[in-house]
Amino acid sequence: MKKIGITGNMGSGKSTVAKLFMQLGFPVYDADSRAKSLMVTNPSLIQSIQSIFGPMAYTEDGQLNRGYISEIAFRQPEKLKLLNETVHPAVRTDFTTWAESQAVAMVVKEAALMIESGSYHDLDALILVRAPLELRIQRAMARDGKTKEEVELRLKNQMSEEDKVPFAQFQIHNDEKHLLIPQVYEVVNAVLPA
Repeated sequence: MKKIGITGNMGSGKSTVAKLFMQLGFPVYDADSRAKSLMVTNPSLIQSIQSIFGPMAYTEDGQLNRGYISEIAFRQPEKLKLLNETVHPAVRTDFTTWAESQAVAMVVKEAALMIESGSYHDLDALILVRAPLELRIQRAMARDGKTKEEVELRLKNQMSEEDKVPFAQFQIHNDEKHLLIPQVYEVVNAVLPA
């Protein structure tokens, strides 16, 4: 079984590309949503997050206090680093277990921080989804209901798109100028030759 990753910066369109792979019959592991789930179901992860952010990290009903954590994490890079160092290993283990349960020729892992977390090492190939900065900002503002300043602050905390290029075996341009489906087929044909 081949394992490929899809990564890209905020607003690049990773999820759109992942859906195309899913429509072709390849299971997709959404690392960001699995991380959110693990953060409220994995007892040791919950304990670690509370040690980083304090008791207010979770609401009274046991849900992650996302607004509180985001506010701190994106303004205090050392806390964001600790959070990532805590969550990424749990997600990595979860992905391995999930992938082993799939009976297909190829699985896809979608994650924003695949290079930063080092989890790209577990994959056979990595796709970088790219889009111009202004388009990424517009998409993120529309999707998340955030101001331009809030989106720019989050983007500033991400590894630059250019710095990610050397890690990727494939690039998909989601810039509203290039068709996505032919680019996806090109990757599939390269990874799973007939």
